Amino acid sequence: MKYWKKLSHKEQYKIITSALNKNINYQDFIPLGIPVSKLDPHVFYEGASFLNDAPLLRTYIQNPNHIGCHTLGASEPFFEGTQQLEREVIELLCVDVFKAEDNSCDGYIATGGTEANIQAAWIYRNYFIEKYNADISQIALLSSSDTHYSVTKAANLLNIRSVRVAVDDITRVIVRDSLDNAIADAMSDGIKYFIVISNMATTMFGSVDDPDLYADCLKKNNVHFKIHIDGAFGGFIYPISNPDNTANFANLNVSSITLDAHKMLQAPYGTGIFIARKGLMQFVYTKEAKYVNGMDLTLCGSRSGANAVAVWMILFAYGSHGWFEKINKLLYRTQWLCKQLQDHRFTFYRHPDLNIVAIKAHHISAHLARTYGLVPDTHDGAPNWYKIVVMDHVEIDYLQKFIKELEVNTMAVE
Repeated sequence: MKYWKKLSHKEQYKIITSALNKNINYQDFIPLGIPVSKLDPHVFYEGASFLNDAPLLRTYIQNPNHIGCHTLGASEPFFEGTQQLEREVIELLCVDVFKAEDNSCDGYIATGGTEANIQAAWIYRNYFIEKYNADISQIALLSSSDTHYSVTKAANLLNIRSVRVAVDDITRVIVRDSLDNAIADAMSDGIKYFIVISNMATTMFGSVDDPDLYADCLKKNNVHFKIHIDGAFGGFIYPISNPDNTANFANLNVSSITLDAHKMLQAPYGTGIFIARKGLMQFVYTKEAKYVNGMDLTLCGSRSGANAVAVWMILFAYGSHGWFEKINKLLYRTQWLCKQLQDHRFTFYRHPDLNIVAIKAHHISAHLARTYGLVPDTHDGAPNWYKIVVMDHVEIDYLQKFIKELEVNTMAVE
């Protein structure tokens, strides 16, 4: 790893304090022209002694605005200190996790995976329009039937067609014939440009798509395409558990990636990440934002710099080796759960490199689902699957209790 090191609390404290000192200090300088300020001191007391040892909380109170994309062009100078920490996060993820060359990618801390997926679709829609003079009716979003609903949102917002491809019910792998037929049908309807959303751990199953399958089928049809990896769940685990995977920037077919820091990384909710190869962000430059210093290239506009600091702190608190140990602990617990399910002959799906287990709904009563907080694949009608996500709080003792009750539940149904 080039950038992903472990830093002590003292080292983190020093770096974050230095960054905050480079941001605007409203006591030393009173800006008349910007509509920002630290959090309201009548509500958020900044004199509490514990804040001296809590750099993230101090960051929230100082309230840095990270509007724009700080990996290219100018940025608002009032928050240059914490913007630098965001740049370090983006470079670390691109190079050390997703195998990019140094300084070859752009990105920003988004509000979540939904925004990041829409950001990708927005970029590529505009790319096809500007580069190839494409009509909006000629552009489609292509994804599997297991893909997150944010893709449907993106299609609706951007007024482009959504094309879904079937997956095998047991393996959750994309059915190649279905992909070929979907592409052929879309082309016969006038589609010439495809925006692919390839999954790195689907929300319900943790299943993983092969981006090269999409690429092969689209190249065979001689059409233009861009591939975006939706790693909202898998982005902080799959590259660690399967380092030889091809869903990264070493693969020339991949152009951008989504991550959600508020899932596996356990950052505050509202913390997603969008990263992309250089030369792409500019396709969503809003020229009308002339009062912003630099280019407004993001969907959300103003955003909290504190979320970027939170991601920075988590990554450097663990370091790459510490994160590897954490991921393998969760994988061990998941493997233990799957062994129990196999021994009791329960039907389930689990990708071997991920910590999501989906169990067929006929094994599980509504009472058991409520008791253990299982999530169904649908709340509209009878579910087909319930999922378990093995996180830090899901310990083996609790899983063992669940297995015993599941066995009793199954015997009662029989």
